[in-house]
Amino acid sequence: MNTDRSLEQLVQKYLDGTATPDDMERLNERLRNDEAARQWFIELLNVDSAVAATLVDDPDADQAVPAPVAPATSASPRPSLLPRRGIVTMAAPVLVASCLALLLALGLLLPNPQPFAQVVSAAGVSGMPNNEIGDGRWIAIDAGTIELKTARDAQIVIEAPARFRFLSGQKLQLDSGRLAASVPPSARGFTVVTPSGDAVDLGTRFGVDVPDDGQAEIHVFEGEVIAQPTRSRQHRSLTGGQALRMTDGPDTDRELRSAAFIHPDEIGSLHAALADGQVGRAAAALEHLRRDPTLIALLDFEDSALPQGTYRMVQGRWPGSRAPEFAHVGDHIKLNVGSNQEWPQLTLAAWVRLDRLGDPYQSLLHTDGWDRSSPGQVHWMVTRHTTMRLALYGNTLTPDAIEPDGYPDSRTSVLPEQGRWMHLATVYDAQRRTVRFYLNGQFDSETHQQIAHPARLGAAQIGNWNRQDRKLSGRIDELVLLGRALDDDEILQLYEAGNPYR
Repeated sequence: MNTDRSLEQLVQKYLDGTATPDDMERLNERLRNDEAARQWFIELLNVDSAVAATLVDDPDADQAVPAPVAPATSASPRPSLLPRRGIVTMAAPVLVASCLALLLALGLLLPNPQPFAQVVSAAGVSGMPNNEIGDGRWIAIDAGTIELKTARDAQIVIEAPARFRFLSGQKLQLDSGRLAASVPPSARGFTVVTPSGDAVDLGTRFGVDVPDDGQAEIHVFEGEVIAQPTRSRQHRSLTGGQALRMTDGPDTDRELRSAAFIHPDEIGSLHAALADGQVGRAAAALEHLRRDPTLIALLDFEDSALPQGTYRMVQGRWPGSRAPEFAHVGDHIKLNVGSNQEWPQLTLAAWVRLDRLGDPYQSLLHTDGWDRSSPGQVHWMVTRHTTMRLALYGNTLTPDAIEPDGYPDSRTSVLPEQGRWMHLATVYDAQRRTVRFYLNGQFDSETHQQIAHPARLGAAQIGNWNRQDRKLSGRIDELVLLGRALDDDEILQLYEAGNPYR
């Protein structure tokens, strides 16, 4: 609903406790005669009650709550739909229930004939019967992403696999899956219901992740959300940059993982690539790589037999594809690549989607060993400076090298690509004593080395290498290792064939 300014001002005065008798009369008259205004007001009270409950939970917060101003009673009062504002902070749930009961008793709360949401786009999603959602039925998507828009203009992106339904135009129940929402002021109060608690929006951008165990995480990208755990009467206000996991035990703070969610502003370019046939080109490029005689390893994570390790499988770059996600300290994949063979040339390339940059290092591929017994052991990472690094044990830089830590580093920060799929590639040539870096198909820089051992692989890990300064926060897709040095054109072709954006 697009509320007019006069109604918003009257309601704000009421919520602030500063409404005069004339203000109360005008507001009651508006609510008697305008069904849409009544719906908006009731849902606004629901949000206000959540905030009030939070204040009640905090003994010190009472000092910040203004004393309610009770309107004077006229000699011939007209029936009022509104209780006094003081009730909000004293008994918020009772306020909402009594308002609803009174409106229903007066026959003023009419059913809303509008659908709860419109389907804006559904890429890779099957089984959507129409473009409207409004009957409260459960919807399950096994692949793809679906973009929705509510009647109040909240934008919602849900990523498969997911199961959800709308309980009303302002309330969505997410049984499992991942959701990102952008909520304008007109949809303030939009609520996501999960098995472990609710997320009540106060006009913001946020994400909700419900894994198989039902213990939901709330991630606030901007603004404020009220977290209401099911197991507790305690409510908590989360602001931009904060995240919380609601569990059967004590709730736990989490690191913000904005890249774990597909956002409304990303969905258009992803869908355009699908419509342009990019999935077919990516599949053809993979088949070409599989026939390369120098192929050491190609992990696309689509086989039924997945690598050993601790990680969560989520959707990859394409609808229905899979990618491992690393969210916790200790998450990793165990590999054995190259059979401890020496490789005079080596190309490493991967599609990655990073949640976090800076400390600690983001470990893309680390051999288990790092000691003088096996010079040439490979560590490929994104550093705390947000640049790529390829370190081989025993290698040294030339005297004129500018890298600050003594290892070959790229020049361009990957920070602008944080939260999106990006293609990272590094080409090592021991014979030429060079390391070349590429970001999204484009050559970045070349580092010369004074000592350059052949690369040595073998037992290795993606993700956590140690718990102090090596981990991975995000997803990785299509990790490729080749025993030759790809040239600039070949790297560009890899990127263009696999790019999920248009």
